[in-house]
Amino acid sequence: LILVLLSWAVGDVAAYPPWDFSWADPTSRGAQADPHIWSSWMEDPHSRAISSQHPVTVQCQEAQLVVTVHRDLFGTGRLINAADLTLGPAACKHSSMNPAHNTVIFTAGLHECGSVVQITPDSLIYRTLLNYDPSPASNPVIIRSNPAVIPIECHYPRRENISSKAIQPTWTPFSSALSAEERLVFSLRLMNEDWSAERPFTGFQLGDVLNIQAEVSTESHIPLRLFVDSCVAALSPGTDSSPHYAIIDFNGCLVDGRSDDTSSAFITPRPREDVLRFRIDVFRFAGDARNLIYITCHLKVTPADQAPDALNKACSFNKARNTWAAVEGTRDICSCCETGNCESPAL
Repeated sequence: LILVLLSWAVGDVAAYPPWDFSWADPTSRGAQADPHIWSSWMEDPHSRAISSQHPVTVQCQEAQLVVTVHRDLFGTGRLINAADLTLGPAACKHSSMNPAHNTVIFTAGLHECGSVVQITPDSLIYRTLLNYDPSPASNPVIIRSNPAVIPIECHYPRRENISSKAIQPTWTPFSSALSAEERLVFSLRLMNEDWSAERPFTGFQLGDVLNIQAEVSTESHIPLRLFVDSCVAALSPGTDSSPHYAIIDFNGCLVDGRSDDTSSAFITPRPREDVLRFRIDVFRFAGDARNLIYITCHLKVTPADQAPDALNKACSFNKARNTWAAVEGTRDICSCCETGNCESPAL
């Protein structure tokens, strides 16, 4: 009778369906859902299941989980082979061992070893499996232990900072899979007259106006404000060819609007902080029969709550007042547009 009980208990652990976490709900397992079934295995000295001395412990850290497994996994006094333990569907091997405590330690990133993530309104839940697959015994006719699968979960609140330190934004793309390698995506588009849609490129006549919209897709970043640092027109892609003509220069000064025969300017107010619009009177390079120009612009972003300054601005020349005006910020940030020296001495 004892041997039958032992076989049933260990077999139940081994037959545990991967990724099925219904064991946490006692009502979902029918006749085997007795809430005392696990404790009865621990207390009965003749029946063995997973050890009652917390043989598996999990630490859910900020970017990784640490799983510590006692080699006396079943509480029998017989130590399992560390090589028979793996983590996750990817079967990651253990990272270290503690001989003094007879423990095996797995350290893995939250997205490593084939773990999966579930997003709920309040939490991020990372799930993986600890697998025990015993090596064949020296006598292949008999077996002394069955495989076991132990589910592991780490729960993280979505609405709180789980770190003891403040979150500092980074302006480099995220390099992990936390947000599928989320990046800032910049775009520069020709728009129709009322800015409602992108304009089909069918050519322009002298006297027309180019409506150009610069935009950045911020995804899950903190709110950002977009600036056009510079724009250069040339006869070939890039900014180094000759001849070339500066449309925007000096960290956001629309210098083309300074000419007497143009109305080029930034459009104010912005539709959104991550969008910046400007108009340019159509022109062509003298003596060029191709009537084709390339416009190359450098776009950049700052945090939306950062006040515009001489290095981060959008300034147009107001011919009626004979002065420079900023889309946002104080007028003095545009004063360097006239001198052409907008670099900070401390930069």
